[in-house]
Formats: sequence, C-alpha cells, structure tokens
Amino acid sequence: MSIQNSYNQWSEIYDSNQNLTRDLDQMLTRKSIAGQHFDSILEIGCGTGKNTIFLADIGAKVHALDFSSGMIEKAKEKVKAENVRFSIADLTKRWPCDDAEYDLVTCNLVLEHIQDLDHIFAEASRTLKPKGRFFINELHPFRQYQGAKARFEKVGETIEVDVFVHHISDFTNSAAGHGFTLVKFDEYWHEADKNKPPRIASFLFVKA
Repeated sequence: MSIQNSYNQWSEIYDSNQNLTRDLDQMLTRKSIAGQHFDSILEIGCGTGKNTIFLADIGAKVHALDFSSGMIEKAKEKVKAENVRFSIADLTKRWPCDDAEYDLVTCNLVLEHIQDLDHIFAEASRTLKPKGRFFINELHPFRQYQGAKARFEKVGETIEVDVFVHHISDFTNSAAGHGFTLVKFDEYWHEADKNKPPRIASFLFVKA
C-alpha cells in the first residue's frame, strides 16, 4: 500500500488512536514557538490539523499542505480559521508556493516518509524569506534503529507505513547545503519513555 493510501485510510481514526509520538509532538510544537508571531507560515504535512489550529493563532496567514485528501478533509472539518488555506500537494515535487513567501516553515512527523531530504531543504530555502525559520520535529532515528515506524490498527490489522531512516547528520548536512544554520537541536522523551531512547528529534534552522 502506498504512503498516500495508508494516510487516507488512517485519517478516519488518526485523532482517536492512542499515539504517544503524535501527542508529544503537539505539545512540543506549542512549547517551542508559543508567544511568537509570524506574518506567513507554511505547514508541510499538516495531517488532520493537530498543529494547524495552533499555527493559526500565531500566524497572520497559514498555508497547510498535505498529499492525503483524507487528512486534508479532516483538517478542514477541524480548522475553521479564516486565515488558513489548505492545499493537496506532493512534497517530493515543487511546492505550490512562491519564492520567499513565508517567515516560518513547519514540518512535523513527515520526513520519515520522504527519501530525499535535499529536495525538502531546497524547497524550504526557496519558499522562506531571508532569516526565515524552518522548524522540524521528527521521530528520533534512535527509535527507527530499533524498528519503530508509523503504524496503525484497522479492523484488527496492523498497517505499517513505508519509512526511510534519516540520521541526525543527514538533517544537518542537507540543511547546511541549502543555506541553513542550525540554531537549536533538542531530543525529547514522552513521560512513558523511561530508560528508552528519545522519541522526538527537534530542529530549528534559520535561512541565511
């Protein structure tokens, strides 16, 4: 099953499934950039809008992208803010955005499904204004080394979504190659993760 079809199926139960990584990401995103304001925000891989609601509060304009029509429809049901627009888009191709259009690009639990990080950082650099920021939360590669991946239960069946392992250096090297400077890196655990590897790797990059 393709990644796109997997997320279309997952969209019906994504918000109701127990998902510690999803919940931790949502909390960390709010904690990391709360109290700030941006004229324009691009959210790549918005899913069901779990972070879009928050971004609408801190951004004058928010453009939310996802390639899953099922996820986008759920997000539209949830997010009624007039300053948010949604687009179905394949992030592995050119994004439907103008050059130097945004102050902030956010990306949450998306890049494990994308093989070519260089394309992502190239598009983020293209669409960000000078000094614009690129905020990323991803499943920590230490978890991936142990076999962790996006999965969900449907009608008694476990469906695993195809993923790619990206090391920490893959993120930092690709970012540097496209004119970004790493200004903050953090590793986070859920409260249920005692004596386990970190669950989320969080990056904040600034475009030169």
